[in-house]
Amino acid sequence: MNTKTIVILGGGVGGLVVANELRHPAKAGPHNHRVVLIEKSVEHAFAPSFLWLMTGDRKPEKIVTPVRTLVRSGVEIIHAEVTGIDALNRRIATATQTLTYDRLVIALGAELAPQLIPGLSESAYSFYSFDEAKKLQHALAQFKGGKIALVVCSLPYKCPGAPHEGAMLIADYFRRRGLRDKVDIHLYTPEAQPMPVAGPQLGEAVKQMLTSKGISFHPSLKIISVNSQTHELAFEGKDSVRFDLLVAIPPHRAPSIVRDAGLSNEAGWVPVDRFTLKTKYEDVYAIGDITAISIPGRWKPDVPMMLPKAGVFAHVQAQIVAERIQTK
Repeated sequence: MNTKTIVILGGGVGGLVVANELRHPAKAGPHNHRVVLIEKSVEHAFAPSFLWLMTGDRKPEKIVTPVRTLVRSGVEIIHAEVTGIDALNRRIATATQTLTYDRLVIALGAELAPQLIPGLSESAYSFYSFDEAKKLQHALAQFKGGKIALVVCSLPYKCPGAPHEGAMLIADYFRRRGLRDKVDIHLYTPEAQPMPVAGPQLGEAVKQMLTSKGISFHPSLKIISVNSQTHELAFEGKDSVRFDLLVAIPPHRAPSIVRDAGLSNEAGWVPVDRFTLKTKYEDVYAIGDITAISIPGRWKPDVPMMLPKAGVFAHVQAQIVAERIQTK
């Protein structure tokens, strides 16, 4: 029997799906591979519900569950932080042990790096992590009126529609509290329009939705710093803007271990073949937010764009990789 050890790094959407696909009783094929999932967190928080946690429409305990409950029988789980990837020698180092692999799937996702913008960590709330969404829920509950600034700090970021949805949910939250006329909501982004990958028609539709909710949209603005004392945002080549409450989509980047392993491009993301998800190393795949995948422009095919970072893409990529591993 040709049994291989498959190591999966990361227990987000992509990592969970590929692990479960490899242990699917109807898809296992002739090989009974050893499947090892390495995930540092014992519990999995469902990221699409963070926006609803922010507004109090979801309870924390309803969107968190042990990782163990989300994988099929036969998937080994190691709860440890990955500290090194040696793709040449097929070794993975964690805080507790070193493993060897025959096939490797990197699904570590994008990490949030608010420290890259001076003053952001001290001044901003966010709905891009479980803990930050809980803090933002408390801040919104205490807010009685003033200017709320939602700022997309840099590109790329996870879930292209989240900033716009978040702005509209905040507007609705204060409408339900009877405070909508006391809250001035502004959305700032370095993008020229909402969700550029979807094309100008959809972008214009989203802008109209924001306007209908009384939300001011400010495109093509790159934030460079935040003054926590004066509550001011500094944008490149533009006047500073004051705020009373700051909600940020912080800079995203790939984990340093991926860059240290020589897997990333100049921007820090892992380039893969868009059909197979293979990296430049033999038997090493990458899926989900950590990848850099060039696609033809939807409206200008001769101008390539990057595939957005979203769970739906990680899910499909995981299925593709699992099938390749099962049939190889």
